[in-house]
Amino acid sequence: MNTVHKKVHKKHISSFHVIIYGFAGTILLGALLLMQPFASKSGTITPFPDTLFTAASAVCVTGLVVHDTATYWSMFGQFVIMLLIQIGGLGIVTVAVATAMISGKKIGLMQRSAMQESISAPKVGGIVRLTGFILKTTFGIEILGAVCMLPVFWKDFGIRGIWMAMFHSVSAFCNAGFDLMGTREAFSSLTSYSSNPVINIVIMLLIIVGGIGFLVWDDVKTNKLHWNKYRMQSKVVLTTTLVLIAAPAIYFYVAEFGTISGKERILSSLFHAVTPRTAGFNTADLGKLSGTGQMITIMLMLIGGSPGSTAGGMKTTTVAILIFSAISVFRRRDDVECFDRRVADSAIKNASAILLMYLVLFLAGGIVISEIEGLSLMPCLFETASAIGTVGLSLGITPTLGSISRAILIALMFFGRVGGLTIIFATVSAVNRNISKKPQEKITVG
Repeated sequence: MNTVHKKVHKKHISSFHVIIYGFAGTILLGALLLMQPFASKSGTITPFPDTLFTAASAVCVTGLVVHDTATYWSMFGQFVIMLLIQIGGLGIVTVAVATAMISGKKIGLMQRSAMQESISAPKVGGIVRLTGFILKTTFGIEILGAVCMLPVFWKDFGIRGIWMAMFHSVSAFCNAGFDLMGTREAFSSLTSYSSNPVINIVIMLLIIVGGIGFLVWDDVKTNKLHWNKYRMQSKVVLTTTLVLIAAPAIYFYVAEFGTISGKERILSSLFHAVTPRTAGFNTADLGKLSGTGQMITIMLMLIGGSPGSTAGGMKTTTVAILIFSAISVFRRRDDVECFDRRVADSAIKNASAILLMYLVLFLAGGIVISEIEGLSLMPCLFETASAIGTVGLSLGITPTLGSISRAILIALMFFGRVGGLTIIFATVSAVNRNISKKPQEKITVG
């Protein structure tokens, strides 16, 4: 009887549960490590609410902080944060599967299924090979990024520049937005490097490569530059990414950074088109953006990166599918088409559900925080968009928020990194699904 009960119980632990429990457990462990006296430069125990927020922000690759990373945390604390960023960026399941591979353990069907969900792979087959490719590419790109930035950081910080280069490379590739520039000015991010082409270009490239998704890398590696051979998803991701960089960059260049001249204006415009999706670095004072500029930034933060990447947000494919769906309605076509392929109805339903969840949580969270803290709505909406999009950009209100507001941001960060559908699918048991169909009746919309 006990054996039967165990088997039944085991069946209810799905890959969605594994992902959720893995992220939650890693956040809790990180919070406990950061509580240790030697994790802070002052040598004192950091309160659990503060370490929980920091660990959640790191694992969810967000970048919102209540303490300046460079001036508050010791080298040990900074290393823990970087490790949490790396685990969160790769994904808990990816790290677990990689550990099993290194130790020579057999990868079971449950692990393969969880890995498939974690990186949004189309099938279970080839997951182990793809995991190996992800690890090699990730570490290779992060090392290359650090080497490219090292001359600049070595000149400015001496031997500490090695750590600075490695930390910022990992943070940028994982779209985390944590920085160690507080030694110059607390919470200053990369503003002191706004005119440095090396730091700007390398950070932007790391953000973009980390945010386009592991499956797109694999597609490019397999098919090289043969566009016609790419999967529809890769075409959608690359096209949407290009548009979401070019269009905002043009706006920022024309309307927001008119007081800046020369190459710094170009770099700032490009950087602030790239970083909201979903990296969290900034090279200019975000508080000086106009209301339109801040709203465009919020929209970019909500969209985020691409499926199966280190980035969060609704994802580029979600927005693209909804746009193609609207186009099909305008053209009075029954099917949604994209790059000469028909999009599955389930993808359209999922995209609609994701958009609704993000908008409701983003707006509700901002309104509640605004009421609790007595702040104007815009900075609160900016904060909740940054949290649920796992971005890390802020208008400076994060350290001043109370415990309830921080709890809301933690919940939004967790939702944004794990994924709304993952949480819903883990909550709603597939066993209870009703496959019978009710009578259909028309309803007028629009």
